[in-house]
Amino acid sequence: MTLKPLAGFKSLTTHHCVTGSMRHVYVYNDHDVSEEMLLGIGSGVGMIYWHMKGAPPLLGGRANFERPGEEGLEKTTGRRTGVMVESYTTSSARKAERTLLEMLDAGQPVMIQCDMGFLPYFDFGDSEYHFGGHVVVVCGYDAETHQVLIADRDGVYPVSMEDLDKARGSTYKPFPPKHKWYTFDFSNKRQPTADQVRQAIAEQTKGMLEPPISNIGVKGIRKAAERALKWPSQMDEDELRFTLFNMFIFIDASGGSGGGIFRYMFSRFLREAAEIMGDVRLNESADEFQHIGDRWQEVAVIFKRGWEAEDPVAVLAETTAPMMQLAYLEEAAWTRLREWVT
Repeated sequence: MTLKPLAGFKSLTTHHCVTGSMRHVYVYNDHDVSEEMLLGIGSGVGMIYWHMKGAPPLLGGRANFERPGEEGLEKTTGRRTGVMVESYTTSSARKAERTLLEMLDAGQPVMIQCDMGFLPYFDFGDSEYHFGGHVVVVCGYDAETHQVLIADRDGVYPVSMEDLDKARGSTYKPFPPKHKWYTFDFSNKRQPTADQVRQAIAEQTKGMLEPPISNIGVKGIRKAAERALKWPSQMDEDELRFTLFNMFIFIDASGGSGGGIFRYMFSRFLREAAEIMGDVRLNESADEFQHIGDRWQEVAVIFKRGWEAEDPVAVLAETTAPMMQLAYLEEAAWTRLREWVT
């Protein structure tokens, strides 16, 4: 045997690990929905600032995570594109591996969650970096070498089953993957309707403008801007530098947001939505979010410069004003968008 993908599997260049992995599975099953539509129709864009004890602060542009009472982007996207999506976790590495191989033998690529820090094709230099919320697609297996083939955002990579087991069973917080995997039923696949697109946009505007807690939405941006000034008193220099690196990664395209902390992807989704809904005003919103993405990239550059600077504290202080301005721009853009779809 040789390590090769399932017959008919296409490696695609994608932006975000979740929606990129979903697009790999969708295309394999002859359901061509753009990655931007998968993200937007799943109500997947938002903002959250989170600082969990024992972990670096993060600022993320995603929304609609699966948890009790919330179905999550994957299932929401599936529901609005006629695909039944189910997720599973297990504490048993043996069960996770057996299920993976059974699905591959049945001719289906498998979308899984894992810790990117244990995937050998990622290079973090001399630093140890762990993020257990990474999602990939296993698209091939070689029993002789005990290797799998993984489709990620920028290509396919051979990975030993041993490394994959470590990545799937990682206990690093805040997102231990718990051997998570997904199944897809494309029996009733279809394109999303105009009403569903409108509803998805409305849900995302509500999350940004009426968040349940102050860490989310526009309030979350302001909180991040304020709390950043306290980081130097809460951590040593190495921890601060890592935090600045982490903030850069979560905003920049290199970290899987498509750039501009998902605002570029959301802009392109709105252009598709304008056609589906027959509402040219959404193209104006698309322009706004493109500009907002540019401004977020400027903030990402400051965080990167702080990570590399001789005095990271001095550079960190430069992030407050532009983030506060971004909170204003986002509030205005989301408010205008809400008026057009509700």
